[in-house]
Amino acid sequence: MKGDEAFFLLGREKGRNMTLRSSGSQKDRGPVIRRKEIEKTIVRARQAESERLKGYREQSLRIHPWVCARCGREFIVKNLHLLTVHHKDHNHDNNPSDGSNWENLCIYCHDNEHSRLLDHEAGRGMQVGNDEGGAITHKPFAGLEGLLRNGKK
Repeated sequence: MKGDEAFFLLGREKGRNMTLRSSGSQKDRGPVIRRKEIEKTIVRARQAESERLKGYREQSLRIHPWVCARCGREFIVKNLHLLTVHHKDHNHDNNPSDGSNWENLCIYCHDNEHSRLLDHEAGRGMQVGNDEGGAITHKPFAGLEGLLRNGKK
């Protein structure tokens, strides 16, 4: 390739480089793209894709359907960013390659799931009807009957 001319590599034909030359001055042609730069860019792109596919979100999106496991909302590429990967055991370090600890949840169901966990932990695991708590002594409607009687007179 010549030093001062801008060439854009398109492919090979019978052992020759196919090039496209732009007409006009050097300023009109834009940046010069060299073959080695293109090859380096392709290598970096492939490495970035490889690293991205190692992440548990991408693995889960390849394994599981693009549907919220709770509400059943379906996702497409356009709104896929609203689909999250939830760790069933709440341990983000537990990422088996078979996806057995993951479930895809929409952002609303995912927030709900974590709120339920926080509520459970705040209540120290207490269930409804659990008698470990103190007796309830406050009666918010104790004076209501007297107020209603006075209002009718």
